[in-house]
Amino acid sequence: MNDDPSSSQTASGRSQDRSWLDRLFHAFSSEPKSREDLLAIIKEAAENKVVDAEELDIITGALDVADQQVREIQIPRSQMVVVSINASPQEFLKTVIESGHSRFPVIGESTDDIRGILIAKDLLPLILNGTEDFNLENILRPATIVPESKRLNVLLREFREDRYHMAMVIDEYGGISGLVTIEDILEEIVGEIEDETDDDVDDAFIRKVSDNEYIIKALTPVEDFNEFFKSGFDEDDHDTIGGILMRAFGHLPTRNEVVEIDGYTFRVLYADNRRIHLLRLTTP
Repeated sequence: MNDDPSSSQTASGRSQDRSWLDRLFHAFSSEPKSREDLLAIIKEAAENKVVDAEELDIITGALDVADQQVREIQIPRSQMVVVSINASPQEFLKTVIESGHSRFPVIGESTDDIRGILIAKDLLPLILNGTEDFNLENILRPATIVPESKRLNVLLREFREDRYHMAMVIDEYGGISGLVTIEDILEEIVGEIEDETDDDVDDAFIRKVSDNEYIIKALTPVEDFNEFFKSGFDEDDHDTIGGILMRAFGHLPTRNEVVEIDGYTFRVLYADNRRIHLLRLTTP
């Protein structure tokens, strides 16, 4: 008979591990009856350190995407950065540079008249050849059109299979209601994605994008915000702009929720299930 307590505890621990693994394998072998069952198994796996918190977020994010539609994450028509087909290079290059985007819808007479997609890297020949013989129509890529009701997991598969990164979104009447990119969908799964252009402004809490629009990090100190915008937000109750917005919303907001405070309009660009991260501010 083995009276060694450490040996007994080790055996007990192994038994518990086997028990957990047995339950996990059994659960999957018998197929969970609902998404709730599957999530319960995954959360139990996280509690037992089989997966970590980040992996849990990615798994639940991937499951959530299967239930979401394009209308829930699209960049609204009013916030799209577009280029006019009739604009000169001098006119649209300013828009391209200031926005920092890599793709732009090109429109005709109105936003509903989509002529194609301009990819910023296709403008490189302008550096070598100048603008004398430049024709914007010659470098446009075809625009992909999707309905607001399209499911994100389906669109993500199409993005990957057809190798395009942006789609224009139409409403039930056939008008353009916004746009969506592959990055928008991936951020629903893995959280905010920063690219090489973000490094330059990584430490900047406030970034101007147009005359009265700014990209604001939710962690912006209220004191810095007030100093920058000459505003009078309360600096005593909350340290950050995100804290002020949480109070104004009364709940944890999701993407594209809007709130107005003292004439300043805040739109949530990115928030996860814990806090707000990024905002678009429209000043009075």
